[in-house]
Amino acid sequence: MRHPHSRTTRFRVAGALGAGLLCATGLAAPALASSAPAPAARTASPSLGDGLALTPPMGFNNWNSTYCRAEFNEGMVKGIADLFVEKGLKKAGYQYVNLDDCWALPQRDANGRLAPDPVRFPNGIKAVADYVHAKGLKLGIYTSAGTRTCDSVGIPGALGHEYEDARQFADWGVDYLKYDNCNNQGLDARQRYLTMRDALKATGRPIVYSICEWGENKPWEWAADIGHLWRTTGDIKDNWPSMLSILKQNLPLARYAGPGRWNDPDMLEVGNGGMTDTEYRSHFSLWSVMAAPLLIGTDLRKASQATWDILGNTEVIAVDQDPLGRQGTVVSSAGGRWVVAKRMADGSRAVALFNESGTAQRIATSAGAVGPRADGYAVRDLWQHRTYNTAGTLAATVPAHGTVLLRVSADRRWAAYPPAVELGLDSRLLLTAGTPVALTSAVTDLGRTPARRVSVALTGPAGWGIRATSATSAAALRTGRTLRTGWRLTVPAGTPTGSYGLTLRASYRSPSGTPVTSTVPLTASVVVPPPAGTSYLSDLPWMSAANGFGPVERDTSNGEKAAGDGRPLTIGGTVYAKGLGTHARGDIAFYTGGACEKVTASVGVDDEKGAKGSVAFEILADDTRTAATGVLTNAMPAQPLTADITGAQVIRLVVTDGGDGTDSDHADWADTRLTC
Repeated sequence: MRHPHSRTTRFRVAGALGAGLLCATGLAAPALASSAPAPAARTASPSLGDGLALTPPMGFNNWNSTYCRAEFNEGMVKGIADLFVEKGLKKAGYQYVNLDDCWALPQRDANGRLAPDPVRFPNGIKAVADYVHAKGLKLGIYTSAGTRTCDSVGIPGALGHEYEDARQFADWGVDYLKYDNCNNQGLDARQRYLTMRDALKATGRPIVYSICEWGENKPWEWAADIGHLWRTTGDIKDNWPSMLSILKQNLPLARYAGPGRWNDPDMLEVGNGGMTDTEYRSHFSLWSVMAAPLLIGTDLRKASQATWDILGNTEVIAVDQDPLGRQGTVVSSAGGRWVVAKRMADGSRAVALFNESGTAQRIATSAGAVGPRADGYAVRDLWQHRTYNTAGTLAATVPAHGTVLLRVSADRRWAAYPPAVELGLDSRLLLTAGTPVALTSAVTDLGRTPARRVSVALTGPAGWGIRATSATSAAALRTGRTLRTGWRLTVPAGTPTGSYGLTLRASYRSPSGTPVTSTVPLTASVVVPPPAGTSYLSDLPWMSAANGFGPVERDTSNGEKAAGDGRPLTIGGTVYAKGLGTHARGDIAFYTGGACEKVTASVGVDDEKGAKGSVAFEILADDTRTAATGVLTNAMPAQPLTADITGAQVIRLVVTDGGDGTDSDHADWADTRLTC
C-alpha cells in the first residue's frame, strides 16, 4: 500500500529497487465440440510443483476491515473460523483464516524470536492455529521482506531472519504466509522473496507462499517458481475507482496464471460498505473470472444477508476454482461494455458482461465469439441460478457498474430449457420531477425456441406515474422477434434529487408450458436542470461522487476521513475560495441536460501534502474525454483546464493517480465553473 499519511493505511518505505507502489457448483455440461479454436498462446511458466494452491486460495484476511485497530484479536479470528463452518463457507471452499499486520510486538524477544502481542493473542499463535485446525481450516500469517512491516508502529520484518522466522511459523502450525514489501532497504526483490521461499521449504511444512510485492518489479515474469501467488497492484480500497483500476491492471496478465501460480489483484472488499451490492457482485464476479484468490476482507460477524449471498454463491466460486486454472481474457471492452471469457475444464465458458459506465447499457457477444459453434447452447445465469437455451446470442441490459455472469455450453439438451429473453429500455433515465418522459421497453427472444404468452411490466417507487402507451403482451415471440412497449413516466413534483430503483419484468412460458419470469433492475436519476449563466460546480448538486479517500469536499481540500475535515483549497501558494477537494482516484458526475457549453477550472495538487502527490485531471462529456492534463505534481502551480461540453447530458470530473499509486494525491478542482 502506498499511503503513509493515512492512519487507516500502512506505512510503506520502499528502497531503490522497490520504491513507489505500496502495498459452487456450476452448470454441468458436456465438453464443447472439438471444433473449438486453438487456445491463445500461453506463456510457459514453471511452478513450485509442490501440489499447493492448485486452485486460487480462498479464505479470510482481517486487514480491509480492521487494519491495526483493537478489534483484530484472538476472539475475532476464532469467531471467523466458527462462521466459516456455521455459515457454509468452509463447504463452499473457503479454508484459510489469515492474520495480517500488527499481530506481534514491536520488538523481538530476548532470543531474537517474534513475540505475539499478549493483549491481542494472550494464548499465542499456536493456540489460535490449533483452534482453526480443529475446525478443519488453515491458518495464515503475515510479515514483510524488510526490516519492519508496513504499519506505522511496525513489527519486526523477516529480512535477515528468514530461516528462523519460517521455522517459528512452521512450529506454530502456519499454513499460509503473506510476505509484504515494506522497509526493504533497496535490496533486490527477487532475491529477497527467493530467500524466504527456500526458508519455507527448509521447514518441511507445506505453506502457501503469497508474494505481496505490489507488482513493482513485475513478479508475474519471475515469481512462478518462487511463490504460489503474487500481487499485481497496489492495495485495493473499498471504493469503485480503486476496484476498477485494479481490475484493469490485472486483466492483461492472464497468460501468467495457472495451477499453483496466480495473479493476485488483492483481497475482497465485499461487505465493507464503500460500494453498492451491485458493485460488490461485480467485484466478486470479476475476481472469479480472473481466477484471483478470494480472500474475504470484511468482518463476517457484522455481515449483512446480501454480503453472505455474494460471498456464498457457489456457482460463481466454481468459476474461480475451476481446475483448468485459466484466467479470463478480454473479448471486447468498447464504451465501457466489457466481455471477459474464461475457458473451463468441462469445455464450457464463463462469460462476464460487465458495465463499467454509470448508466445501464446493453452488452452483447455470441457463443461463437467465446467458443466453438454448435446447433444450440445452454446458458446458465450464475446470479439468477437459472438455465436457458440460446441460438447463440449472449446479451443483457446490465445495470450501471453491474455484471451479468453466464456459463455457456454446447449442450445437446438445450431444447429442454426455456428460451432466453433479453429485456431493455431505450432511455438513460435522467428524469426531472414533474416533467413526463416517454420510454420504450423491448423484450427479445434470444432462444432457439419460441417464448409464448409474453407480457411486460415496468414498476417504480410508490407515487410515480407509470403508464403503458402500447401493447404489453404478445401471444408468442419467435427467435429474434421483439415486443416493444411504450411507457409514459412522471416523477412527482418535489421529488428530491438522487437515484431511484425501477424494475422491468417480463413473464412468459416455454414451449413445454414452464412459466418464466425475467427481471432487470434499473436506476433512475432524478436531476435538476442546471441554471442559466455561469455557476460554481461546488454550489450545484452532483449525481454521484466517488473518491479515493474520504468524501469529495465542497470549497475545501480533501481531509481523507469524515465530511468537513478539509482545509482551504491551496495550489502553489494561491488560496481558492471555491472548488472541489478530491483524492485520486476520483470521479464526480453532474447533470448538464444538453444545455451547457463550457467547464473551466484551475487544477493541481493541494499544498497541504508538501512535496508529495502526483495526479492527472480529465473532463468527460457523455463519457467522451474533452479535456485533460498531463501528470501534475505538488511542485507545479495550478494549471488552467477548459472543456467544451456542448450538448452533453452528463459531465464527469475524473482524477487519476498519475500512474504511481495513490500516495498523498490531494487533487483540487479549484474555481471550477459551469457555463450554460
